Amino acid sequence: MKIGLFFGSFNPIHVGHLMIANAMVADTDLQRVWFVVSPQNPFKSSKTLLHEFDRLDMVRLAIEDNDALEATDIEFRMPRPSYTVDTLAWLGDKYPQHEFKLIIGEDNLASFPKWKNSSVILEQWGLYVYPRPGAQPSELRTHANVRLVEAPLVDISATYIRRRLQEHKNIRYLVPARVEEHIKIRRFYI
Repeated sequence: MKIGLFFGSFNPIHVGHLMIANAMVADTDLQRVWFVVSPQNPFKSSKTLLHEFDRLDMVRLAIEDNDALEATDIEFRMPRPSYTVDTLAWLGDKYPQHEFKLIIGEDNLASFPKWKNSSVILEQWGLYVYPRPGAQPSELRTHANVRLVEAPLVDISATYIRRRLQEHKNIRYLVPARVEEHIKIRRFYI
């Protein structure tokens, strides 16, 4: 089975993430997309992160009605900060029957060479790249192991959603209804 790995903090997961995952399954040869909830992104501050299990719960709520999407906590048990290449290697060893591909936004393509062992990721796994507003030009766009995927160009950020919550503003339609309800009940981001 060919599986796309969509890494992220998902702090919180929002409709933009879901639209991208759906486009990957519907419009490419990927049969499944696994949301890899990252406990700590080495390029981001962790001070605004909800606990990893709370974020995992929200991802599960968001995708519960789609059998092609799955949430995984694999990085919770790995050394921190977790690096994508290490997770890919672990998954490849654990699930040799699957072919994994890395899903990233085009805004990450220009900085991708700075990732730990980026050339190994590119050669062994390859990238499925979705469009992002303001993405910088990258020579990697034409690489044989980079596949550009047409997907909705959505400029929703988790930062924007968290700010709206802190300001006691409505987040309807920015996150799935079940996630919005969960956030309100648990009083996240306030």
